[in-house]
Amino acid sequence: MKQVVSFFCFCLLLSCQPATERYTFSGEAFGTTYNIVVLAEETPELIPRLDSLIHSVNRSLSTYDPTSDISRINDGAQGVVVDQMFADVFRLSQRVYEDTEGFFDPTVGPLVNAWGFGPESVSGDREAIMDSLRQLVGFNQVLLDMQNQVSFQKKGMYLDFNAVAKGYAIDRMGYMLDQRGYANYLIEVGGEVLVKGKNTIKNSLWRIGIDDPSSGDRSQPIRTITLTKGAMASSGNYRKFVLDSVTGQKFVHTINPITGKAQPSSTLAVSVIAPDCATADAYATAFMAMGIERTQAWVTRQQCAGRVDECLEVFAVYAAPDGSLLTWETPGFGTR
Repeated sequence: MKQVVSFFCFCLLLSCQPATERYTFSGEAFGTTYNIVVLAEETPELIPRLDSLIHSVNRSLSTYDPTSDISRINDGAQGVVVDQMFADVFRLSQRVYEDTEGFFDPTVGPLVNAWGFGPESVSGDREAIMDSLRQLVGFNQVLLDMQNQVSFQKKGMYLDFNAVAKGYAIDRMGYMLDQRGYANYLIEVGGEVLVKGKNTIKNSLWRIGIDDPSSGDRSQPIRTITLTKGAMASSGNYRKFVLDSVTGQKFVHTINPITGKAQPSSTLAVSVIAPDCATADAYATAFMAMGIERTQAWVTRQQCAGRVDECLEVFAVYAAPDGSLLTWETPGFGTR
């Protein structure tokens, strides 16, 4: 489950400000809600463009739309030529899959469905069929060719980009605002955030709150940060679960693609700051599957392409053996 993240601004008013107004746009998209704040001198004409973008993303990448490109590919349709959005998400997923040694894997869909978390369901004894389903998992068995057509090495494989598509859509929204010259904005979709600039009306940085896993009160975040650029995405397993009707066992929604298990984990939530939201989205999902110790080791090894501002910054909430909550974060978390 993607955490819901609150956002707000605060600071002292300055005396000499340009004729700028705060414009807010809200609506529904991708099974959740969106909120966009733009600081501009004139009312931005965004709604028709947003509606068109949301429709295009769904038609390309939504597994909940049976007519989308990804649904048709999963259903075995031949000759589907995917668009640039699909190709972008595919290549980013390929990079993160390799970088996390398979802990981020968009082919984990058969396992997601088997554990009851996806748009489809699998009947029968989950444990009995798990070994065969695991043979269908492995993003290295999917090819995107030069004609932008996707092929599976094994029949029955299933692609699911839901762990990165929303972040990618947010990036496209940001690009849309950039192209129209807006230098100060905040985009939030289902708790994932992309920002640029600041609130020039109040001369304040964009401030973002992260939910406390131990509390249902979203007005009391466990951590707050300020950002002037970049994105933050969060993933957590502390609210959404499936209860087996026979055994009563609780299964959290994070699937480990290596073991094939939907198993309890001490890592309750992870937030990732990255230059773009699609990257933050993908790694937050991967780190939940990795667990706290593997995540800490991965973060220590990251190369960041030689630039500090390309490093991923991470904040994690995890449970101690006695049940108390602990937090861990990288030194640069929340300082961009």
